[in-house]
Amino acid sequence: MTHQPLENLTAIVTGASRGIGAATARALDRAGARVALVARSRDDLDAVAGGLSHDPVVATGDLAEPDGPDRLAGHLLDVLGGVDVLVNNAAAAARLATTDTDASVVDHLLAVNVRAPLLLSAAVVPSMIERGRGCIINLSSVSGLTGTPRRAAYAASKGALDAATRSMAMELGPAGIRVNSVAPGVVDTEMWAKNKAIPGVVEAIESQTPLRRWATPEDVADVIAFLASDAARFITGETIAVDGGMAHTLNLYSGPV
Repeated sequence: MTHQPLENLTAIVTGASRGIGAATARALDRAGARVALVARSRDDLDAVAGGLSHDPVVATGDLAEPDGPDRLAGHLLDVLGGVDVLVNNAAAAARLATTDTDASVVDHLLAVNVRAPLLLSAAVVPSMIERGRGCIINLSSVSGLTGTPRRAAYAASKGALDAATRSMAMELGPAGIRVNSVAPGVVDTEMWAKNKAIPGVVEAIESQTPLRRWATPEDVADVIAFLASDAARFITGETIAVDGGMAHTLNLYSGPV
C-alpha cells in the first residue's frame, strides 16, 4: 500500500463547506489525514464530509463571536485527541470604496480574518507542542500582498494575518511548529459569482493573470496540502502567492474588481 503523506494526522479546516475550504478538506483527506470540517452551515458540511474517507468530523460554529474559536477548539480537541494541522480558511470579504467604509465593516473583517485565526491557533498550539510538531496554514490574499482598489479594509485584515504568520513562525519554530500563509488571487468560487456577471470582469482578470485563467479551488488546496506535508518541512514564515502571477501585475490594474 502506498504511504499517504498525512497518514495518521489530524487536521482542522475552517470555512470547509464550500470553495477553497471544501477543496482543502478533500485534498487533506486524500493525503491520509482525518479532517474536522468547520463552518456555520451543517448541511453543507455534511455534504462535503460525505465524500471523505478517514472518519471526518463536522462541527458548526461562528468564528466571528469572541468566544467562538475557543469553544470550537475545545470541542475538536476532545473529539480528535489532538491537532497536527490547522487551516485557517474561513474569511469575510468586502468590496467598497474607502469613503463608504464604516466601523462595522472594519470590525467584522478583523474579527473573522484576524482575531479568529489568532485565537484558534492559540487554542490548538498546546496540543501541537505536546506532539512536538504541527503546521498552521493561514489563508491570506493577493490583496494583502499588493493592495487592491475598493478593498482597503479587507487588504488590511489580510496584511495583518501575514504579519501574524511571520511572528508565529518565529515564536513557534523551536517547538517544531511551522506557520505559513497562502495568498490566492481570484478563485472561481461562489464568492465571485456576482462580480463575474459584471461586463468585462472575466476578461480583466484573465488579462491581469499571466497564466491567463482563473484559479480553481483545487489549485489552492493542493498547495495547502503540500505545506501540511513533510515535503514542506523546512518552509515556515512564508506567504506563498497562488495567483497565476497576478501579484506581479495587479498594481497596474484599476478596473471593476
